[in-house]
Amino acid sequence: MAEPGWEVSPLTTVSPQDQSARTPVLVLGATGGQGGAVAGALMRAGRLVRAFVRDPGSAAARRLAAAGAQLAAGEFTDRDALAAAMRGSAAAFALTTPFESGPDGEVVQGQAIIHAAGTAELPHLVFSSVAGATAGTGVPHFESKAAVERALAASGLPHTVVAPTYFYDNALGGYQDLLGGTLELPLPAGHRLQQLDRPDLGAFVELVLRDPRPFAGRRIELASDAPTPPQMCQALSDALARPVRYRETPMAAVRRGSPDMAAMWEFLRGRGYQADIDALHRDYPAVGWTSFAAWAQRTFGPGGLTKC
Repeated sequence: MAEPGWEVSPLTTVSPQDQSARTPVLVLGATGGQGGAVAGALMRAGRLVRAFVRDPGSAAARRLAAAGAQLAAGEFTDRDALAAAMRGSAAAFALTTPFESGPDGEVVQGQAIIHAAGTAELPHLVFSSVAGATAGTGVPHFESKAAVERALAASGLPHTVVAPTYFYDNALGGYQDLLGGTLELPLPAGHRLQQLDRPDLGAFVELVLRDPRPFAGRRIELASDAPTPPQMCQALSDALARPVRYRETPMAAVRRGSPDMAAMWEFLRGRGYQADIDALHRDYPAVGWTSFAAWAQRTFGPGGLTKC
């Protein structure tokens, strides 16, 4: 019988003999890019997912329920809803976002998540930050995540911080330009950009949650590959079967659009992300670590996810 308050799909693949697998893992933002990748990886591994969503009636939430997830509704700032969703969970994957309420609002989200985890006596919290957040970059949405990290460390909660680099899927923000034969980034052509495939993030978090004990208290920066813009263009050209050329976006244009994004790109044009890609590939081969070229083929190639 379903726990009161949860909407549960009957299509669960969890073995009734595996009690640990029957204890749900809470995933915040499960209908978004990061949370969706984590929820998918957990479900493919046979874990029961409790998806924390804003709108249980959305198409994405209904798809999660149809795949076997429990649904819990609430906002990232709703401490009571978060604590209710965390109670009875084996662990939780959490993230915060500055894109609706700004960096200060992101810190408020983090405080609510940490408070709720303590109230619910959550066994383990995996928090998704950003690579470089602790390096004193001055990037507003890096600094807000660093503040959440500090609060999490001070809380005494069992936790792991995963810190993604730039996501491959960010290239889709310029989808029409790519189809027109141009990749634009505010980056010198010879500069490598560490990037991460979202499914690799999901696979890594699933690996952590198989046995969180070795990862307790650790902060791990994640990257799958580090191509230069021309290498990205070559991979995209191969996948699209048409030439894609690189054009560097002037930083003045970025500054006019968003001071936060300008600060991020100034950081990336300088020291940039410092994830140890070789060590990640060596120590966690089960993740797979998708190259940018493989992502481009999966996304744009014949039979790919994106229709061109």
